Amino acid sequence: MRRWGVLAVLAASLLIVAMDATILNVALPSLIDDMRPGALAQLWIIDVYGLVLGGLLVTAGAVGDRWGRRRLFLTGLAVFGAASIAAALSAQPWQLIAARVLLGCGGAMIMPSTLSLIRHVFADARERATAIAVWAAAAGVGVAVGPVLGGTLVEAFGWSAAFWVNVPVILVTFTMGACLLPESRTPSSVPLNLFDVPLSIAGMVALVGGVKQLTKSGLWSTAPLLLLAGIALLVWFVRRQLRSADPLLDVRLFAGRPFTAAALVTFVGMMGIGAALYLLSLWMQYVEGYSPLRAGLHMSPLAVALLVSSLATPRLTAKFGVRTVLAAGLVALVLGFAAIALAQGGLSYPVVAFALVTFGIGDGMGITASASVMLAAAPPERSGGAAAVSETAYELGVAFGVALLGSVTAVAYRHFLDSVPTPLIKDSIGSAIDHAADVGGPAGEHIARVAREAYVDALHLTAGVSAVLIAITLGLVLALVPRTFQASGSGH
Repeated sequence: MRRWGVLAVLAASLLIVAMDATILNVALPSLIDDMRPGALAQLWIIDVYGLVLGGLLVTAGAVGDRWGRRRLFLTGLAVFGAASIAAALSAQPWQLIAARVLLGCGGAMIMPSTLSLIRHVFADARERATAIAVWAAAAGVGVAVGPVLGGTLVEAFGWSAAFWVNVPVILVTFTMGACLLPESRTPSSVPLNLFDVPLSIAGMVALVGGVKQLTKSGLWSTAPLLLLAGIALLVWFVRRQLRSADPLLDVRLFAGRPFTAAALVTFVGMMGIGAALYLLSLWMQYVEGYSPLRAGLHMSPLAVALLVSSLATPRLTAKFGVRTVLAAGLVALVLGFAAIALAQGGLSYPVVAFALVTFGIGDGMGITASASVMLAAAPPERSGGAAAVSETAYELGVAFGVALLGSVTAVAYRHFLDSVPTPLIKDSIGSAIDHAADVGGPAGEHIARVAREAYVDALHLTAGVSAVLIAITLGLVLALVPRTFQASGSGH
């Protein structure tokens, strides 16, 4: 029974790390009122956490394999707790962004350790499949429940409560982890090449920064240079890994087509859902006028559907195969985005609720099956690296979703407001509603109505783009994964 206690500790810690990726979504209006960050600062506050976390996961996975997965896990919990306190006490946007960077560092130490420790503790393939399903449920439900918990806390105590809630959870999981977790490591005579750490992080930051700058300022800006720099740094990083005797990231794992397909499913799926949670939370509060608590509660269908589908996926995979389950998850995501894109007469909550359920089903099936594929494909001594790839795809998917699809929405929103001269309205939907309240009267009501209509039109367009991206991914997955492929860690 000790191993199930270990699983409880790992799942609880993963839940809190995943939750921080989206808990600020419904807290953003309250935070904007308090700090007054600009549109670009708002995006960085939301997605710098996932960016840093994703950029460090590869290094953290390699460090955990060598230094000790239990030791890295407990260190990450301590860093995460300290960063949560710093975030809650922030008075300026830059302070909050810095604290979110530190949160990302702590989360990067925690996440690869959870999945690699599961592989170490659960030797039986069927038990491991169940443990991975619980792990995936914790990861996905954390993202989905973030808005619910965030809305409850923000309404009662203000936006800083979204960070204070981490502290007691961290204290409990740290204490239990110190007592229950076994140590596991893979000693290596080859030292880590620390040059590769800033190289991979710089590449990701440049890439995401270029995406933001491109959608904000167009081609005649620094965006193309940032994008090219990011791609060049990441290509350099990959080439260094291929030449290394003991790489930070064993990129040869991607030679396996099912492994590549699984990573792609995780990345693209989380890219769409990360953006949807962010954009739909703004729709609920600024267009529909929901309170933070009500907005969070109206996000709950995603969490419920995700929990059920994650726990059901091992049986579905055993019966129908990995290829079918991965494809079915992507089809569910396409249906959800298509429903939003094709909604007639604006956008209503029943349509959004349907989309949230399909997102939960697709996310639960995709993450669980993908994690089984990637963990089964790696040798035991590389379990930290395989876990890092899985979680890097997960976190970077959320970050890229907010950065890329969020920016697409912003560009579309400004496009639909071309005839409106007021810059405050064009900056963001939040700025427009605040400006309308300041103006007041019929003029203010007109500004608010025009801004809300433009934002809904932008959501339709972004959902259509997301549906197309996921449909393309579906075709690639069907081409990459053989019909007869089975993952040994999925209960086959």
